Amino acid sequence: MKTLLKQNISKHISLSKNEIEEFCNLFQLKSIKKKSFLLRKDEVCKFEGFVVKGLFRVYHIDQDGVEQILYFAFENWWITDIDSFTNDKPSQLFIEAIEDSEVLLISKKDKEFAYMNLPKIEKLFRVMTQKTHVALQRRMIDNLSKTAEIRYLEFSEKYPQLIQRLSNLQIAAYLGITNVFLSNIRKKISLKK
Repeated sequence: MKTLLKQNISKHISLSKNEIEEFCNLFQLKSIKKKSFLLRKDEVCKFEGFVVKGLFRVYHIDQDGVEQILYFAFENWWITDIDSFTNDKPSQLFIEAIEDSEVLLISKKDKEFAYMNLPKIEKLFRVMTQKTHVALQRRMIDNLSKTAEIRYLEFSEKYPQLIQRLSNLQIAAYLGITNVFLSNIRKKISLKK
């Protein structure tokens, strides 16, 4: 189970065999059934997770009861509510399994232990935080400057493996549009082919 985690870490930083083993041993495997929650709104997020198997959605429900999906996390992705985890405050997010899933979790205490005893781990999380920040910034710019059709096409091209695993409702919630509008986009695209 930890092979995928080790490969992911090795893409970002170089660790000795002992260092990577010591760090990976701080993670606990958790199985989550489809439609079960890893985190609910108002809970304090006590983990950062690495998805080994399955698919999660990280979302917020606005004051009108509309679901807004921030991101999907599938195999080889990291998952958390960074605000809640970092600041030890109640989450505004839900993290729900879309499929039966397995995730490796590290607690704040164990992450701090790694920072103290494996200094390269701070670089790992700094690099990942920067990449996440860039991705979120690009997503915000895209949402402000691109049409829903272009956003859908880019999502389909970037994550073709997800299109088959997600419902239209989930894709629409990610794009910030209604399911009906997404159906119209799909229809329009199919007519162009």
